[in-house]
Formats: sequence, C-alpha cells, structure tokens
Amino acid sequence: MRILIAPDKFKGSLTAREVADNIAVGLREVLPDAKIDIMPMADGGEGTAEVISDALGGKWLTMSAHDARGREIEARYAYIDDRKLAVMEMSEAAGMRRLQPNEYDVDLANTVGVGEMILEAPRHGAREIIIGLGGSATNDGGFGMARALGFRFFEQEKELTGSVSELLGLASIKVPSLSLPKIIAAADVRNVLLGEDGATRMFGPQKGATPDQIEILERVLTRLADMVARDLHVDFRDEPGAGAAGGLGFGLMSFCGAIVRPGFDVVAEAVGLEAKMKDADLVITGEGSLDRQTLEGKTPAGVARLARKLGKRVYAIVGRASEDRPARELFDGVYELTQPGMSEQESIANAGKLLRARGRELVAALRETLNAQRSTSNAE
Repeated sequence: MRILIAPDKFKGSLTAREVADNIAVGLREVLPDAKIDIMPMADGGEGTAEVISDALGGKWLTMSAHDARGREIEARYAYIDDRKLAVMEMSEAAGMRRLQPNEYDVDLANTVGVGEMILEAPRHGAREIIIGLGGSATNDGGFGMARALGFRFFEQEKELTGSVSELLGLASIKVPSLSLPKIIAAADVRNVLLGEDGATRMFGPQKGATPDQIEILERVLTRLADMVARDLHVDFRDEPGAGAAGGLGFGLMSFCGAIVRPGFDVVAEAVGLEAKMKDADLVITGEGSLDRQTLEGKTPAGVARLARKLGKRVYAIVGRASEDRPARELFDGVYELTQPGMSEQESIANAGKLLRARGRELVAALRETLNAQRSTSNAE
C-alpha cells in the first residue's frame, strides 16, 4: 500500500512537517511495509514559505525590515535559486505574531515591512514572488506597503505617512516609476475588500478593532479604493481575496499588479501535489480544527477535493472537529485528537503522541475493512 500524508500545521502546536512525521510513525507501527510519502502542505497562511521552500530546495535569506508597529526587525524569506523565485509571508513583517496582545491597534499597524521585503527580493535576482497573506495584524489596504514602494498619498498639500485613519482625507495618490517581479498572492480567504464580508468587518475584531474603529476603517478603505480607481485606473475592491490580510490583497493587486489566488492551489502547484497523489492508494490530511471554515479554501478541503477527483480514499486527522456535515462528508473518515474528557490544552500538549495513536487507529480500521472485503469476495 502506498500512502500520501499531506497535512497543514496544527496552529500553536506542530508544523505541517511535524504533523506528517508523527502520523507516519503511527502508520508504520501497524503497516511496517507500507510505502509512505510525506508532503507537508499550507494554504497561504503561516507556514506557506517553509512548505514551498522545503519541497523545492530553497534557502533562507534574512534582511532588515519593520514590523507592524514600526520597529526594526530581522525578517526572512525563502529563495529558490533555479526558479528565481522568492517565497515570503506578509506575517513575517506585519503579522500578529510580531506583537504582544496589548500592542494590537489596527489604526497604527501598517504593512511598510511587507513593501520592504518585496523590494528586497529582486535585488537577489527574483523574477517571481509568492507571498502568503495569512496572520496579519493590519487593516491598511496596503497603504504602508505602497509607501515603502514609493507611492505617495496626499490630503491637499499634506503628505499622509501616519495612521491608517488619516486616509479619510485622502485627495490624491502620486504613482512612482516602479518595476517589480511577477507577484502571486496566496490567500486562504476569498473575502472582498468592503462590506459585511470585507476585511474590516469580518476580521477587524480579532485584531482588536473596536466598533468605532471598524466604522472609521470601513470608510477609510472605501476612500482608498475610490482614489485608487481614480488615480491608478484600477478597481479591485470586489475581487475575491481583496479583503485578505486587512485589505493587503487589494493593495497588492492595485499597487503591484499582483494576482491573488487561493493559497492551497498556489502551494499544491508549487510542490507538485497532484503528481504525487496519483501514485497513492490512500491520502491522509489534517489541520488543527475541522469546521465550516475548512470548506473556504483550507488545506484539508483542497486535499480532499483533489483526492476525490483522482478517485482516492481520503482521511483527516484533526485536533478537533465540529459536527458540520459538509466538512465531515469530504472525507472517508475523520479522526480527532481530542477525546471525551480531554481538554483542548491536553490535546495540544500531547499532539505528537495523539497523532501517532490516531494514525494507528486509522490504518488498523482500514486493514479490518480490507480483510472483510477480501473474505466476502472469496466467499462469493
């Protein structure tokens, strides 16, 4: 039997590689002769650069940049020399992981560091950039990134270089002469820029935005989109993914000519997932939480849909799973780490051991099913 293990990370617990390795250990305890292929996956969120870099033999480059609150940091991105491809994550500079909870402020947080990273990549020869859009601490529509790239924003004669709310008075945008590599933005959400499903109203609260800030920032991004349409002659506010990373999807399309694509598709193509899956008899995927959001472009859904297209059985091993039927029905079986009487904290602390145990359970149950099928066939 040939088994492909292609999970995402378990956020706050294990990387995608660690998840896959632990599942593989459990499988081998029951099926020592199985051929097991490991392909860690991501969907544009944190871990995307590592997954692509590991699959393609990239190296890590470091540089000086600024975090979302303007502090100088050392940021890194992956570079695949033979493809002249840079792979980065916006969260490396402007992510929530760079901040303490008491530092969350969507009015002051900006994406300047993302622009600095984009400018750095072609200096090392990059002709293409893949940038993951998950984990942002920002809601600036790419305002900071654009300023780092040389765009200038004015309220009459006053240049706007401070808080995001200053853009309420935006009157004009000065466009620089700029030459950038091809940019593919990998988004794990398909939200538009504005409205109830937009960047601010959907994701602002989890970044600490108050109700008053949400109203102001919705007006800010509307004003930004209006001025971009007038001065840059493009309007991407209603494009899927425009609302990703606090509107950075919109900013990348508007200021960089980027293409925003579903993150899972970008990663799957980069690492050659379909070719690897064609050789498998069985596919196992997973993530920390299986729920309705899984259907919105998350790794397990992408793996399951590709497996179905290729006629493969597909199973999920997850931290926990909701009772959402559409999510569960994507798989031939779902195995949860968290068991009755076990707290979520216990599950996280013992994730490696539990992944190995669920791997054993999965293949043991599968072996029983196969034996039963053989018995029935022989009897006939």
